[in-house]
Amino acid sequence: MACLFFHQALLPGGWSGNVLIEVDGKGWITGLETDAAPDAAEHIGKCAIPGLPNVHSHAFQRAMAGLTEVRGDGEDDFWTWRQAMYRFVERLTPRDLGAIAAQLYAEMLEAGFTSVAEFHYLHHDTGGAPYDNLAAMAEAIAEAAGETGIGVTYLPVFYAQGNFGGAPAAPAQSRFVNTPERYAALLERVRRMAKPLPDAAVGIAAHSLRAVTPESLREVLTLAEAAPVHIHIAEQAKEVDDCIAWCGRRPVEWLLDNAAVDERWCLVHATHMSADEIQRLARSGAVAGLCPITEANLGDGIFDAVGFVGQGGRIAVGSDSNVYVSAAEEIRSLEYSQRLRDRGRNRLAGGAGSTGRALFDAVLSGGAQASGRKIGRLSVGYRADIVSLDDSHPALVARDGDAWLDGWVFAGDNSAVSDVWVGGRHVVAGGRHRARDTIAATYRQTLAGILGL
Repeated sequence: MACLFFHQALLPGGWSGNVLIEVDGKGWITGLETDAAPDAAEHIGKCAIPGLPNVHSHAFQRAMAGLTEVRGDGEDDFWTWRQAMYRFVERLTPRDLGAIAAQLYAEMLEAGFTSVAEFHYLHHDTGGAPYDNLAAMAEAIAEAAGETGIGVTYLPVFYAQGNFGGAPAAPAQSRFVNTPERYAALLERVRRMAKPLPDAAVGIAAHSLRAVTPESLREVLTLAEAAPVHIHIAEQAKEVDDCIAWCGRRPVEWLLDNAAVDERWCLVHATHMSADEIQRLARSGAVAGLCPITEANLGDGIFDAVGFVGQGGRIAVGSDSNVYVSAAEEIRSLEYSQRLRDRGRNRLAGGAGSTGRALFDAVLSGGAQASGRKIGRLSVGYRADIVSLDDSHPALVARDGDAWLDGWVFAGDNSAVSDVWVGGRHVVAGGRHRARDTIAATYRQTLAGILGL
């Protein structure tokens, strides 16, 4: 049993004072007392908030950060970036992936993310043939999660086609591709792999509508049971145009018409939706998994968060390509995109009150739902995933309560995160991951090898 004390903590009912949190040896909150004394506490902090879930990550892309910011001849967009990604991914081994993921997950924890939904589609060897162990790449992710302490929802990705209508996959996509039968075998191995890990979840994911056929999507969805289901959708305008050319319907429209989309689902990006799609998706109870930094970096477009949230839609944030890892910046970028489009301020405040608090509550709840785990609340029976903000940080000083969240989201950065616990394990202290130096040294060596330096 561990006891943590905070002068203020954000509980489900709002901010409370002098909060004592008891955590058992398995990482669950077993007791919570307000107006308590700190006598039994092994840690005393000023401010505690629930750790944020990151609902969408491609770990391997962290090693590409900054390498695609050079324009070639002609237009430069998502599709030219994708070709650069294909060239990069040709080089990676399971050992490389493990080193990259460990660096990334340490950075996520230092940024205030305490869990990650890893949307993992890099399955096979460098020639495209399956490894003898189908889950070799997934195991590298698991080892990185164990080394860093981050909570994980594994999302093995089904990827079979090159475009709508069953177009064959390109040679550059060969490391991603499985048949439904081989995907089922991969999923079973990942489920076995995850069982010994502390509170890991395993969901399923279809890469996108363009990467499956209606028949293979239906087959894969039978494997989901009650687990989370994630999919990329309507990220790019061209993707919408291609979908209409294929079936006469828009991507989100087609999915809602042909799959039982409900609270288990997370539609990643969903950037380009009609008013009808927005309304129907909001009513479905599914989460829109938004990745504002990546969406800006790739020139995807702006998600209509004002319209979606205004109709009761649920949102969460993820770091996707991991070009820059910051929980605060993802939330800030989401709000700022709405301000730029609407030429107004505090677009997602949800009425009078703190915009930072409204956004934090929304992505916390949506993120927990999309992760399929008991996280996102400082409450008995939930995982002890806790972030303590540094109240002496310039963006937080002389404030409290919701003003801390406004300061962190709109004026702060990762340096405002002081301490982080995941499942009661103290993984970040004084703003530094406890294994930062070792992890960073391995990452530097790995990246030098990948890039031939």
